[in-house]
Amino acid sequence: MQSRTDRGRLITLEGGEGAGKTTALKSIQTVLEEAGIRYVLTREPGGTAEAEAIRDLLLGAEHLEPITELLLMFASRREHINKVIEPALAAGLWVISDRYVDASYAYQGGGRGIDRHLIEQLDQAVVGPCQADLTLLLDIDPKLGMARIRHRPRTDRIENEQLAFFERVRQAYRQQARQHPERFRIIDASQAKNRVRGEIETILKDFVTATQHQQHQHQHESRHTDSHQPPIDKKPGPPDGH
Repeated sequence: MQSRTDRGRLITLEGGEGAGKTTALKSIQTVLEEAGIRYVLTREPGGTAEAEAIRDLLLGAEHLEPITELLLMFASRREHINKVIEPALAAGLWVISDRYVDASYAYQGGGRGIDRHLIEQLDQAVVGPCQADLTLLLDIDPKLGMARIRHRPRTDRIENEQLAFFERVRQAYRQQARQHPERFRIIDASQAKNRVRGEIETILKDFVTATQHQQHQHQHESRHTDSHQPPIDKKPGPPDGH
């Protein structure tokens, strides 16, 4: 059985529109590369050919019922986990995902008003133990976030939602952070880019250091255990010729 320390780590990046996820992803990659950690960069919805096709439907459709949107998100996520995330983690690679299951609690739960209990059931059935080890939440006032994306030449179906929608999304993200303080780190995304970058790099370096320490400690304990194994008592065989 594979040890927990042999597996890679799953880092997820969350936040509302205009929070600066593109810049944040580059900062995460920089830290991992400097630490010599091999990683896979992926996104949700998407990550596989099938999941990307679902992404096109989710973002490009003129209208979808909230429950349809939720189910499509989790269908895409299952493909993503099965074909990208789990294989990478099992191979010892780290995974950086631009959005993950917390986005469903925020966008479909908070934004669309879908019952949280239903999302939790889907989370348990579809995601199961494949939960994030570290989640960076880029927190920003939706008014500022929407102002930042006004210059985009094209916006998708979700980006075109009203301000109240994104305010609910923000509150749902904050609720997730309160419920999972062990893995969430909240970053004020309204700050200047260099300050956001600095916070992300500090958080990631601390996380990498703690993970490597845990791995080294596990290796030391394994060697110590092996060195104290009692010798195997081999019974002498019958004399030659008998």
